[in-house]
Amino acid sequence: MATRQKTSRKAAATAAAIRRARTANGRAHNSDAGDDIGLDALIGHAGYAVRRFQLWIFQDFIKTLATVDIRPTQYSVMTVIGANPGLSQMAVAKRLGIERARLVHLLDSLEERDFVSRIPSATDRRSHALHLTARGKTALAQFKRLAAEHERHVAEKIGKDNREQLLQILACFT
Repeated sequence: MATRQKTSRKAAATAAAIRRARTANGRAHNSDAGDDIGLDALIGHAGYAVRRFQLWIFQDFIKTLATVDIRPTQYSVMTVIGANPGLSQMAVAKRLGIERARLVHLLDSLEERDFVSRIPSATDRRSHALHLTARGKTALAQFKRLAAEHERHVAEKIGKDNREQLLQILACFT
């Protein structure tokens, strides 16, 4: 019963927040927005809301990891390589949805920083196996600590339970 009431209160609070956001023909009354431009039907579009949240996520990630100069895509690539040593560039590109040409450029920059090494494949001369270097493994551990701080910021922004629910909703896209 308590769980049902808690869920009902959350739903009511969410509906009230949407109503407040839709007032004045979709004008956002958000102190972070800094303006009073109406959004009309965009307020009800999931894609628009997800994109705005993505912008906030990326900005916070970049700010939180600014001291180590790592971008979200670089972090993703290093994390996948660290969890799967020896993957090919094509496998990483496909798994993360990165264009191959963009991944090559990204790997060049990670290689220049001595975070990643490309080792010619023993089975396919056209392919390279990707590995984190010793420096890359140390750096990734630091990046993960900072990324955890970023995730705490997300939980502070939307609430811990909402963060967990969001991850469950989005799991079908990962």
